[in-house]
Amino acid sequence: MTVLFLLALVFAFSAGLTLVLRRYALQRNLMDVPNARSSHSVPTPRGGGVAIVVASLLAIALLGAIGVLPAYVAIGLALSSLMVAAVGYVDDLRHVAARWRLMVHLGAGLLLVAFVGSLPPVPFFSGEIALGWLALPLVVLSLGWLLNLYNFMDGIDGIAAAEAVTVCLAMTLLLWAWDEIELAVAVAALGAASLGFLVWNWPPARIFMGDAGSGFVGFTFGALVVVSWADAAFPIWPWLIMLGVFIVDASITLARRVLRGERFYEAHRSHAYQHASRRFGAHRPVTLAVIAINLLWLLPLAWMAVGNPGLGPLFLAIAWAPLVVVALLFHAGLPEPAHSDRTESQPGKQ
Repeated sequence: MTVLFLLALVFAFSAGLTLVLRRYALQRNLMDVPNARSSHSVPTPRGGGVAIVVASLLAIALLGAIGVLPAYVAIGLALSSLMVAAVGYVDDLRHVAARWRLMVHLGAGLLLVAFVGSLPPVPFFSGEIALGWLALPLVVLSLGWLLNLYNFMDGIDGIAAAEAVTVCLAMTLLLWAWDEIELAVAVAALGAASLGFLVWNWPPARIFMGDAGSGFVGFTFGALVVVSWADAAFPIWPWLIMLGVFIVDASITLARRVLRGERFYEAHRSHAYQHASRRFGAHRPVTLAVIAINLLWLLPLAWMAVGNPGLGPLFLAIAWAPLVVVALLFHAGLPEPAHSDRTESQPGKQ
């Protein structure tokens, strides 16, 4: 009951703060104005993801203060993710050069690893893979990629917040089943904060997440993977399975842009989910599809990977295979209807 009360408070605080941020953005004209690379059609307030940041960090601090999370875990999570959110917030207000953002992102990854310490071997079929000295660069680079891909995937109404809510729900259940109650509560808190924001970001979105929120959520997911792996020997495979929609779409899109000689670091709307939203003429069907995929397809496979960690690579391949096929189909250019440029985003009313 105490846990449910905490999660209800996190949800209510996030939803309330999102409303405050929306009104502030409207008063200060902090708007996301549509351009040729946008997937929305009208100016919309931005920066609402700060509510997820504040609500999540307060929850992590509380869990650390009352001893639910070990102090080193709470401090490492809070400080590293706050670094990412801070540079994202500044970038939301005025542009920050990519090299400076990259330095902060890598620094946050190094800070987290410093708090977490050594990492156990990865179960792989009948054996294990000990990463040794490779663990540090692999983890830091993976954290940087995950936070940036989450930013890339925050391109239509509700999709990033819905991904966060459903992945957190699934991983809370799986960690609870692993008897890692403390980490399950921390993951659930991130989900509750994301759900509070989703109330206002659901299609048609009345406020956008912004880089501060998307970078924070992506990095925090990566940090939770590392913490659960190091602290509880929880296998990484269920995490990779549950984050499959975002990882597959972002990775395939980036690879295609690099191979075609495009400036992959520039804003664009060539992700599979963006092709899908134009194909269906709305954001809501795509966001609902992500929710369905996560809960009906990926969650059962992630559950099996928890029970059979050595077979995690096999379940990962099964989980990702249809996602790759669908992404490639949309990239191949499925015919789009004449109304494909219509989107749902609108400011809404106070």
